[in-house]
Amino acid sequence: MKPDLPQRKKLPHDIPSWVPDDERYFITINSKPRGKDQLCRQGRAEMLMQSIDVYENIQRWYVWLMVVMPDHLHMIACFDRERGIRQTIKAWKGYHAKYLGIVWQPDFFEHRLRNDAEFVEKASYVRNNPVRGGLVSDPEDWPYTWQRSEVGRGVPAEPHD
Repeated sequence: MKPDLPQRKKLPHDIPSWVPDDERYFITINSKPRGKDQLCRQGRAEMLMQSIDVYENIQRWYVWLMVVMPDHLHMIACFDRERGIRQTIKAWKGYHAKYLGIVWQPDFFEHRLRNDAEFVEKASYVRNNPVRGGLVSDPEDWPYTWQRSEVGRGVPAEPHD
């Protein structure tokens, strides 16, 4: 008889009322199954990165950095408080599942970056992900990176002019 294993709880992903607007979040979204290249083939990575501007234009998020890997992606972004993180990511994943045929794992990982040091640390982690994955020897060589010019040149200014 199999022992009862703990069940994964759904994470709320709500932005608490005490968190200031324009807080930055580190996000990881995985495709399913892990280990299979769903995101970097057939122009999918380019389409995922192009959708950054679409979501910014409708004011759902403000992306600082996104790196698309073969089976997952990382981003650092600010989210519209009214719509929230969960709704924004769910809609974005749903669109790409429908039109690009991507199979996503349920849910996603999110962590609020509480200060500039965390932002710099996570930005470095995200940019160097293709190097750690053995895909390139220099992060500048990875073609599926989208970043604002300010990222990596010290701590950036506030996200909205």
